[in-house]
Amino acid sequence: MSKQERNYNRRYASEYNIFRSIWYMTFLYTVVIPFFSIFYDYEITGRENLPKWNKRDKYIFTANHVSIFDPFLVPMAVRKLIAFMAKKELFDQKEKFSGLIKSLGAFSVDRTKPEIATFKTVRDIFTTSWSLGVFPQGGTKPYGKLEEIKKGFVVIAKNAKADIIPVAIGGFTGYPQLKPFKKQKVRLHICKPISYKLPIDEVIYQWCEEISKNAEYENLCPKPVQAADNDLVNA
Repeated sequence: MSKQERNYNRRYASEYNIFRSIWYMTFLYTVVIPFFSIFYDYEITGRENLPKWNKRDKYIFTANHVSIFDPFLVPMAVRKLIAFMAKKELFDQKEKFSGLIKSLGAFSVDRTKPEIATFKTVRDIFTTSWSLGVFPQGGTKPYGKLEEIKKGFVVIAKNAKADIIPVAIGGFTGYPQLKPFKKQKVRLHICKPISYKLPIDEVIYQWCEEISKNAEYENLCPKPVQAADNDLVNA
């Protein structure tokens, strides 16, 4: 009988150890950064918005999702250890990059229903030197519009008492082309943290505003009721 495959929705603090941290940063500096330096004309701005780090701080890095490269672009921009939430289908042994995804500390989520294991994994991650990575759009989406943002990332932030740092991925012109001297383009901007203490609708709207402003998206996320009322008063 074949050995039952592990469910990667539950990962433990012990898995985010010094060896995985060294592997993660080695992969970042020897593979990811050289790859994008060769194939992309990229620009990173906003590093001054990153808060000064201490062991008690918790942060969730959240970006718009334009390509399969995004889980590499975000850590390249912020130079931090990030464990990403990823759809469970990517952890199937038949998936080409499932081994790499697992080795870099990602954990699986069932997008159709929330699981207690997700919150337990997040709790464990935040007891280590790693941060959490989430794509609030729920998957790769066509470039240009922000709408129907999943509120799960805010629920997780409130549960973990972790502020949210938006990372805007803008100007993405596509995947590499094997042509001499032809580089694609992408711009990365690290935005100021958003407090988890704000109401859920306010967090989502602020996140959409930051991404829209810095990645040239159209913000179709509804304004929170209170903010809309204030606009009417000031009109």
